[in-house]
This record gives sequence, C-alpha cells and structure tokens, in this order.
Amino acid sequence: MRENYHTNLCGIDEAGRGPFAGPMCVAGVVLKNDIKELDDSKKLSEKKREKLFDIIKENSIYHIVFTSAKEIDELGLSLCLQNSIKEIMKNIEAQQYLMDGNTSFGIENLDFLIKADASIQEVSAASILAKVSRDRYMCEIAKEYPEYSFDKHKGYGTKVHTDAIIEHGYCDIHRRTFKIKKLEGLNIS
Repeated sequence: MRENYHTNLCGIDEAGRGPFAGPMCVAGVVLKNDIKELDDSKKLSEKKREKLFDIIKENSIYHIVFTSAKEIDELGLSLCLQNSIKEIMKNIEAQQYLMDGNTSFGIENLDFLIKADASIQEVSAASILAKVSRDRYMCEIAKEYPEYSFDKHKGYGTKVHTDAIIEHGYCDIHRRTFKIKKLEGLNIS
C-alpha cells in the first residue's frame, strides 16, 4: 500500500478529444498500490486495457467525467476539457495534479507533461480508464445507431465513418462543429 496515497499525485488524461462523434472522457487517478504493465492506453491492446481497467479501479481513487458531443459543440473543446479537469480536482484530493499534454488549460495547480501517459503510472492509469470508459460507451451506443458502426471506429474519422455520414447524415451524437474535409460542400444534416 502506498503511504499517504490521498495526498500524492493525481494523474489526468482524456480520450475522445478528436473524434467526429461521441463524448470526450477525462479521468483522474490516484493510485493506492503500484500496478504492473501500465502504459499509454494507445500502446496497449484492447484485451490488456480491459484487464487493467478493473485492476486500476480496485487499486485507486478515481473520477471519470463524460462530456457530450452537444456540450462540446456548445462550449468548445477547451472549455469542456477545463470543466472536466476542474471537476476531477474537486472530487479527488491530491498534492499534485498532472495532465498528459502540453498545456494546463489555464488551470491553477495543474502541471502538464508531454507523453506523461507513457511514463507516469497515475497518468497511464487515467489514460486507460478514460479510453476503456469511452470505448465501452461507443460500443453500447452503436446498438442505437447500427448504420454508423461506432463499435468498430469509436466515432473517429475513418473512411467507413465518413461514408456513413454521407449516406445517413449526422445523428444525435455527432459533433456538428467539427470540420470534416471530405464532407465540405456537401449538404448534410
């Protein structure tokens, strides 16, 4: 057991900043115990992420924030990220908050480090919680919108996804403010 885990480092990372559809998910994690095999979620197989997800939840204090596509369209991505990080900071007490990336989004007491998700356990854990939580959501929502194959591409800008938008238009979970080159000039609603 880590000594004074409640006052240590809270790692923060997001999943779903860039897709055309679905929510953004931000997670914050303070580990109570060391966990082997943590890494940037993008470097791990889906099977490995799923296995680590439960291990992380059992061995940490964590908070996960979802922001809908509608909120992202209304408020903008940066403000939504700020709001999510602030919610995590309100719900998890720590001496230090560390975000993966190159900015603090203007938030006091938030440190940042590029590639922290590959080098800092707490940020790796947050990366995994955010990615798995979002992927699970996209697989569930795919049942409501089977024509978009969200379970396959998770809302990211694949050819299959853009072709589905051309054929079926946008659905309720698409981010309408995101500019998609392939769709420019087409009258899609």
